[in-house]
Amino acid sequence: MRVAVGSKNPAKVEAVMKVFSEAEVLSLSVESGVSAQPFSDEETIEGAVNRAKNCLQHSDAEIGIGLEGGVVQTKQGLFLCNWGAMTTRDGGVWVAGGARIVLPDVVAKRLEQGEELGPVMDDFTQKANIHKKEGAIGVFTNERMTRVKMFEHIMSMLLGQYEYHQRLYING
Repeated sequence: MRVAVGSKNPAKVEAVMKVFSEAEVLSLSVESGVSAQPFSDEETIEGAVNRAKNCLQHSDAEIGIGLEGGVVQTKQGLFLCNWGAMTTRDGGVWVAGGARIVLPDVVAKRLEQGEELGPVMDDFTQKANIHKKEGAIGVFTNERMTRVKMFEHIMSMLLGQYEYHQRLYING
């Protein structure tokens, strides 16, 4: 089986490879069709679905995966949100969401002023490429949850939905 993930980000690719351990995983740079910093669940989901569909358009993979990180405003503050989508050549689309934590005000304010989370986190931590490693989720959870673990969790839910659908379709 060939699976294409719409990202070159090592954390996202590793999460897909962990869940699809028996598959050939392709890493593609594809467009999300949404802003560089998605600012709602809806926009983040749309970006994930677009990436998954674009993977199938730009490869011969049987399954396309899109993983997208964003933020969402709530009464309690600005939260991280993370969504994934899986598409198949027969038109199947599955969506799953991941962990959420509130961002510190100093980070949230910069995002609200139009900056992207990745560069803000690099500046905040004085480290390079946080988004390719532990991510903001790792920084603010003392690495009890990392970006790989978070996206692996989403990938497990996507694969589980796909397997359920396959079983239902074959046995139904």
